[in-house]
Amino acid sequence: MTATPARRNRSAHDDLVLAELRRAGALSRAELGRRTGLPKTTLFSIVAGLLENGVLVEQGADDTAGRGRGRPATRVVLNPSAGLYAGFDIGRSRMRLVIVNTSHEVVASGMIDLPSAVRADVVAPAAADLLRRAAGEAAVDPSTLTAIGAGVFGIVGVEWKSKEIEALRTRICEEFGVPVVLGNNSRAEALAEATWGAGSSVQDLVYVRWSTGIGGGLVVGGRAVTGAHGSAGEIGHVSVDPNGKPCHCGGRGCLEGVAGGGALLEQCARQGLDLADLDALVAAVRNLSPTATRVVAAAAERLGRVLAGTAAQLDPSRIVVGGELAQLGSLVLDPIQQVIGRLALPRAAGRVDVVQAALGVNAAALGAVTLLLQEEPQGA
Repeated sequence: MTATPARRNRSAHDDLVLAELRRAGALSRAELGRRTGLPKTTLFSIVAGLLENGVLVEQGADDTAGRGRGRPATRVVLNPSAGLYAGFDIGRSRMRLVIVNTSHEVVASGMIDLPSAVRADVVAPAAADLLRRAAGEAAVDPSTLTAIGAGVFGIVGVEWKSKEIEALRTRICEEFGVPVVLGNNSRAEALAEATWGAGSSVQDLVYVRWSTGIGGGLVVGGRAVTGAHGSAGEIGHVSVDPNGKPCHCGGRGCLEGVAGGGALLEQCARQGLDLADLDALVAAVRNLSPTATRVVAAAAERLGRVLAGTAAQLDPSRIVVGGELAQLGSLVLDPIQQVIGRLALPRAAGRVDVVQAALGVNAAALGAVTLLLQEEPQGA
């Protein structure tokens, strides 16, 4: 039987509502209306039908949000029993996992260390072992997994060849038998912070991961920007000294080489302060070590200069800083804010806020889940 125009419209509207709930999690009917643009009567009819069919369930109101008079609106959410999503954060030496249900509730998580040679034939079996272990510990049935998102470190063409990325996606598909979306883990973190974290109230933001290296991501209009070659937001590879040291990306004097955590530890060591890792560097700054404080302050100044250019070009509402060095809070965020205010269109009326990331160590894994909800997963 051929579908009538009315039925086709109803199906398209259902898909629109479900897509917004997949991206955002629980929403009130008013929020759904603003996001979808559907007329109130149409939206309420669609939600009622999806509730009746068990596709959606109602959830209590968000009591943490400010509200005016009257009873707070209930929210609707995808039925948590409808399936699970997994998100992997594949780093240079460590892999993290979160398993979430369709309501965006984390039902299991885990972490393992990786060998120095991160290859598809190593990562995929390790991911399978991690997922099975985490699911077993949380009494979660992995057979209800519907899709996987994975964020991987580095730049395609530098750390990874295109065929290696495709091999990794294929191997993960083979291990789990479900569709997979792969992306950069810094961009995944940006998307997670924009969806659930420090950037959830804005549509346009710049995310910076200030860790051993410096990575980043751009979110414009609520969607992650990847660029023509998948490297949009890689501010760590903006040259701040054209005559500086060669970088593994092929450039010279990159920001990462002078302000990344690895470089800061080397600078401290040259000045007589040997520190084991970034946690020790953060502790030294908090304990008012003159050397550590001086080194980190100079790095914050350099990072602010690069971000000033980014802010002038993109005009974001917010810059979110994550990674170990962001744990220093106002000690690094305030200098970055001041440099941006001084250099990025200082006479313009707009102001960009610089804030600390909110989601912690699982941000990239959560972002990988968000990535697969915004893109079409690919099968093996």
